[in-house]
Amino acid sequence: MTDPGRAAPLLFPHPEPPAPGTSVVVADGIEWLRLPLPFRLDHVNVFLIEDEGGVAVVDTGIGDDTTRALWSALLDGSLRRRPITRIVATHFHPDHVGQAGWLAERTGAPLLMSQTEYLTCLTIQLDPDAANAEPYRAFYLAHGLDPAVADRLLTNGHRYLRMITGLPRTFRRLIAGETLSIGGRRFDVLSGGGHSPEQVMLHCPEDKLLLAADQVLARISPNISVHANDPEGDPLGIYLRSLTALKEAIPADTLILPGHNLPFVGLHARLDELATHHALRCEAILAACRDRRLSAAELVPVVFGRAIDDPHQMSFAFSEALAHANLLLRQGRLAFEGGRYGAASVD
Repeated sequence: MTDPGRAAPLLFPHPEPPAPGTSVVVADGIEWLRLPLPFRLDHVNVFLIEDEGGVAVVDTGIGDDTTRALWSALLDGSLRRRPITRIVATHFHPDHVGQAGWLAERTGAPLLMSQTEYLTCLTIQLDPDAANAEPYRAFYLAHGLDPAVADRLLTNGHRYLRMITGLPRTFRRLIAGETLSIGGRRFDVLSGGGHSPEQVMLHCPEDKLLLAADQVLARISPNISVHANDPEGDPLGIYLRSLTALKEAIPADTLILPGHNLPFVGLHARLDELATHHALRCEAILAACRDRRLSAAELVPVVFGRAIDDPHQMSFAFSEALAHANLLLRQGRLAFEGGRYGAASVD
């Protein structure tokens, strides 16, 4: 995830996040927790929604000992008399669903996810080493990564995907267009692609609330990646269309409760910023490829403005550079030949 810059002011009603293991009230009946992550992006937001007989949890944090210890303290402390009634996982990424298996086993609460996200996570759980083998290595090499760098990504860059505590054997499917009742509040179930295939968002029009997961963040852009199992995919096109759909469906003064960064008000301005951010990245690629042909690996510093050495960050950066290139290929603005991208010929 990267910082796309600021073009318009946003209102941050809670300018300071809660300390790990504590919560703050962000809306009537909704509490905000922040859990640590062992990465450059060092936190994930979790929300507790007042429910009949307890609280519903939206996202769980990553599957490591630190996060599990924090949940144990909460369950033995502030949540002791407020049992978890259900666990909503917005998408399959381990920083959001990583503790779902342990938390469901500890509390007996059911898991709610979209079907695509559940099955994607289940596939990783059943075959955790798949991303460390073919076709990933061939995919990286075909797009210009040095073999030593590719091996680092395969051994270290994908370690994050295995940081989950498993999944319950059953789940309740969340489907876009349906309504989910939590306590006395009714949420419209929305989904958005690009960052993950069928990420769930929860919109309460009456209270002007949107639990936006990672689809819209205040200060950084969610990672948009092409993967080896769908090498010609267009996640960026999907993501940009989802931003348009959100702008049409959600009022500008809605309180956004995101998966990272701070809650904010100013959705439409932020959606415009994100769209402009990706348009500028596409223009940078086109400018770089105007007079020379570049591999996807060579596009990484073009897109991000710097070299990236950390394997965890490089796996995201490489895949995001490809997402921009694939969109430009679909638009006919870029050409791909011999493992390299160049300006499309104009008849």
